[in-house]
Amino acid sequence: MAVSQISVFLENKPGHLLHILNVFETAGINVRGFSMADTGDYGIARFVVDKPAQALEVLRAQSCAATESEVLCIRLPDKLGALAQVIRTFAAAGINVIYSYTLISSIIAIHTNNPSAAEASLKAQLIELVSQDEMAAPLL
Repeated sequence: MAVSQISVFLENKPGHLLHILNVFETAGINVRGFSMADTGDYGIARFVVDKPAQALEVLRAQSCAATESEVLCIRLPDKLGALAQVIRTFAAAGINVIYSYTLISSIIAIHTNNPSAAEASLKAQLIELVSQDEMAAPLL
């Protein structure tokens, strides 16, 4: 049972990802998961949303380079070896994983060009950061 994913090609500059998210918010489209891939001056943002056909329509109306493709969404328990079991299953079947990202999680990982400034700006907005020690404990 595949799920639709929307991929958007965008310039790797401040505000460009925000533009896409504003388009979704204005159209009432909820982002359920996303991934960013850096390719230098440009990047690919991938989204799983609640209304993929509408998302593609509103992005194209904004002249955004966007495509739709299929992904599998797998519910993993927070236990030792859960991800390995999935990858082991694919490997045994000769299936290669091209990329992967998490969905509907209250914890996301973001790599920025200035981690110290990013951390300070999040703390100033009272946005909770997760420590390495917390990552070592089971996630609730």
